[in-house]
Amino acid sequence: MDLERRGRPVTTRERGNAAEDLALAHLQRHGLALVARNFRTPGRGGGEIDLIMRERDGTLVFVEVRQRSRTDRGGAGASITATKRRRIVLAARHFLMRCRSHPACRFDAVLIEGPQGSLQWLRAAFDAHDAF
Repeated sequence: MDLERRGRPVTTRERGNAAEDLALAHLQRHGLALVARNFRTPGRGGGEIDLIMRERDGTLVFVEVRQRSRTDRGGAGASITATKRRRIVLAARHFLMRCRSHPACRFDAVLIEGPQGSLQWLRAAFDAHDAF
């Protein structure tokens, strides 16, 4: 997952956007449709959901994308802490308040690790009840 530098350092935001682009393309190849990207709750201390996708069966999928170039500290998966899971669940609840129906939901993670950018998609990576 090399980014072109154009004579300047690559920013964290650029790396994050590139990781989300990679994850989005992967999920779309597997039949999921994009509903929203970078959904944020209002106010300070709120949560953000990187990708909100819909499965063919209607299941709403809240996706956390994590990218780490090194794996010596537990890798990308270890960076999804209890606090991060709680914020994702709160943001998902906020998003669902805007929905007319209440579809089945799940929380997935797409992990991109190492210098080669290997991608792993974890379906049902965590449960909303486990976040609290």
